[in-house]
Amino acid sequence: MTIALRLPRDAASVSVTRQILGAELEVLGVEQDIKEDIMLMLTEACSNVIRHATEADEYTVSAQLVADKFVITVLDTGRGFDPDEVGTSSPMAEHGRGLQIMRALADDVRFINRPRQGAIVCLEKALKYTHDSPGELLRSH
Repeated sequence: MTIALRLPRDAASVSVTRQILGAELEVLGVEQDIKEDIMLMLTEACSNVIRHATEADEYTVSAQLVADKFVITVLDTGRGFDPDEVGTSSPMAEHGRGLQIMRALADDVRFINRPRQGAIVCLEKALKYTHDSPGELLRSH
């Protein structure tokens, strides 16, 4: 199952993306704490595009259900960034806090820098479902 959204680089797109993917997780019956982690990771990844990919007019968010994992990919067409140079300073520093949050909440995080072509952020989170939920039933088949 995959959902792909092509969005304008506008702050309102973050809320829309959260609502769409949050509804998907709700329908599947993902446990609340897992859903909250995913929503926060998603918010941080999209907000980083809004704040930092100034050359980009739009960006793409895709969410894929792969086995028991939820995989979010955020792709922008800005100038890219070096994830090793961002977010490694003090945890109290304003710059890079979103990357630290994503690293803390995701089971796997990949940052792919494409100089002058943008950046790709890939976040994975293992899913747990409530009892007898659609997600649990789909997983068993």
